[in-house]
Amino acid sequence: MKKINEEQKKCENCLPKIGQKIQDFEFEAFHQNKIKKMKLSSFKGKWVILFFYPADFTFVCPTELEEMAENYDKFKKLGAEVISVSTDTVFVHKAWHDNSPAIKKIKFPMAADPTGEMSKGCGVYIENEGLALRGTFIINPEGKLVSYEVNDNSIGRSAGELLRKLQAAIFVRTHKGQVCPASWTPGKKTLKPGLNLVGKI
Repeated sequence: MKKINEEQKKCENCLPKIGQKIQDFEFEAFHQNKIKKMKLSSFKGKWVILFFYPADFTFVCPTELEEMAENYDKFKKLGAEVISVSTDTVFVHKAWHDNSPAIKKIKFPMAADPTGEMSKGCGVYIENEGLALRGTFIINPEGKLVSYEVNDNSIGRSAGELLRKLQAAIFVRTHKGQVCPASWTPGKKTLKPGLNLVGKI
């Protein structure tokens, strides 16, 4: 038992692996002007995007979250739920939502991770700061990780590129045997891997 606990401790801040199930996190979230208790498994059957960011009331973060809010309906139409996550409390989320014109646009759940459990479980926790890196995780309807991106906190992300990645993930899941080439967007040609393509691309 001791050996298992040591292994868990060793990997508590490791990035999850593609194809593996994401830990079933339980968390509080500020959502629809209420504080709600949520569990990741309650979103089973949907695509889920965990969108980690360092802190409320900062600089790059509101630009990213505003862009996500403006694209939220597009994610929802694809059967996806967006959950933003920082190590702030739900009360700080509410205060930010009430005071920032950019954050007022948010309709998706804003998860609170004050203990760093979610951030550690996804390998984005900065131990000496108690903050999360800019990590984005796309989870399929079975709860398995299909894509992730982690940036230095000085580098903002693109909601448009995230949407494109989700579209590609959905396409290959529903079109077995096909793959999406570089910069693929819906309507463009895909590839079907085989010996006939070797050396011809």
